[in-house]
Amino acid sequence: MDFTFNSYASILIFCGIITLLFSYNLFGKKGEAVKLFGYMMLSNAIWSLGYGFELASSTLSQMKFFINVEYLGITTLPMNWFLFCLQLAGKDCWYKKKINLVMLLAFSLLTIVLVWTNDYHHLQYRSLNVDHSGPFPMVMITPGIWYRVFTVYFYLLLGLGSYLILVKFRKADPIYRRQNYTIFFAALIPWMTNLAYLLGIRPLENLDLTPFAFIVAIFLIAIAIYRFKLFDILPVAREKVLDLIQDGYLVLDGQNRVIDYNLAVKKYLPNELKDKIIGMQVDQLFPGQEDLLRFITAHSSGKIEMKVQLDKVMFDLEANIMYLNENQLNNEATVVKIQDLTAIREEALRSKLQTEELKKLNQLKDKIFSIIAHDLRGPLVNLSEVLKMVNTGMISLDEFKNLSPKLSRDILYTTDLLENILHWSRSQLKGYGINKTFFELRSMILNEVNYHLPSAAIKKINIVHDVFPGMIVYADMIMIQIVVRNILNNSIKFCREACEIHIGAVYQPDHRMMICIEDNGHGMPPEILASLFTGTGSSTRGTMNEKGTGLGLVICKDFMERNNGEIIVESEIGKGTKFYLYLPVDEG
Repeated sequence: MDFTFNSYASILIFCGIITLLFSYNLFGKKGEAVKLFGYMMLSNAIWSLGYGFELASSTLSQMKFFINVEYLGITTLPMNWFLFCLQLAGKDCWYKKKINLVMLLAFSLLTIVLVWTNDYHHLQYRSLNVDHSGPFPMVMITPGIWYRVFTVYFYLLLGLGSYLILVKFRKADPIYRRQNYTIFFAALIPWMTNLAYLLGIRPLENLDLTPFAFIVAIFLIAIAIYRFKLFDILPVAREKVLDLIQDGYLVLDGQNRVIDYNLAVKKYLPNELKDKIIGMQVDQLFPGQEDLLRFITAHSSGKIEMKVQLDKVMFDLEANIMYLNENQLNNEATVVKIQDLTAIREEALRSKLQTEELKKLNQLKDKIFSIIAHDLRGPLVNLSEVLKMVNTGMISLDEFKNLSPKLSRDILYTTDLLENILHWSRSQLKGYGINKTFFELRSMILNEVNYHLPSAAIKKINIVHDVFPGMIVYADMIMIQIVVRNILNNSIKFCREACEIHIGAVYQPDHRMMICIEDNGHGMPPEILASLFTGTGSSTRGTMNEKGTGLGLVICKDFMERNNGEIIVESEIGKGTKFYLYLPVDEG
């Protein structure tokens, strides 16, 4: 190749080498913005070196070769500039979508292919000739249609990038503002130079000063790098920071209109308002919040609590209102920080309920120990003493026969009590599993009726069951058996002679079985009903002075709830009592 170097070519080649070294140095630094700036400098270096050697060439074939080299930089420079500006402005999510990046790369690649194959279609250049009228030979270009298309693309990317920098500059802190000033004015230089070239304003007829202008632009940005530490204190996009904050933020102007917000605020707004926030009055966003509006209208700072209903969700919120007057900003504004306290309140409520539940369990435990110490020990001691008296001849067999009904009732009471305590204690053990199965209700109820027939016969009580065969429920059969046993035991206890107990079962529409155990006995007053399942009330003796502990129905409620069931009681003095047991009929 034959070269005749002139001042223009020498400057471009020298600056191109410096730019190439500079870009190589940047690739070793961390940060995506740094790398994109390095790619931009590499594109400019290729353009400058290619154009420098083109200006030093004297033959058309040699000039065409270097034009082909130049376009590796010319086509990628506006793309890299645009990506660099997107990164600086915090809009990098745009080019991280593969389709967008592929479109930019495809346009650059298509242009390179059209330049390299121009002799076959002349879409890029209609003609290329050597002009010898100047101080050195230069290519005289007649643009083709694709040349003009690429020029529009070139200006579009330059313009969009500059706009992003300008928008960012308006919101930046002073040190970032100086960075953006430098970058913005650096972008204007090649833009205006290329525009002058297209309008025919040139020092030499066919000399394109755009590569020189880009060198100046790179020089200015280099100043920003070292003078203003562009990549050492690269600003994090404000939108990203605010949108990562979980608390909601609203910024209001002096007329209580929203002028800025972050994404977290949208969580507390209905869908129809989420895209209309800017410009809306704060009372339109949060209607009915009188305390909030009063604070903002009075230009007061402080904290208030709000409840916001959204669909079926209730939010407990705390609004921290900060009024900024004209001494702090150019215009008065109010910042409202909205913190969601719903989870904290729910956790506090859960802790309170757990504390109350633990307190009840402790009370029940104390009661059980009291029962074990007194009610369980008493009948056994009595039985032991009577047997001892029989053995020693202190009482006769006839006297023993007279005592046996009472002893029998005491033993039955003790057996039932012991069984309740054992089952309840077993159910409270950690890791105890409920053995839910499908079982027939009729056979279980018949067993319990037969178990209670002797005690019912003493009072001449008639037990009627109306449960059809094939009625199936899904629960732990032993637990439900204990529930039915306790309720039947209570019904017999509070029935007079010749009363009747009726047991029935019927399917419910909500996939549950309702079991009703009804008696026409003594009934219960409202104050007894209120504490029936809590274990806090005192036990009442039956119609034949039968003892009780008040523990049975507490166990009934616990066992029903453990089986996804429900127990309800209705009672009226003198009319009797109805117990309703609801049990699931399937696993769902």
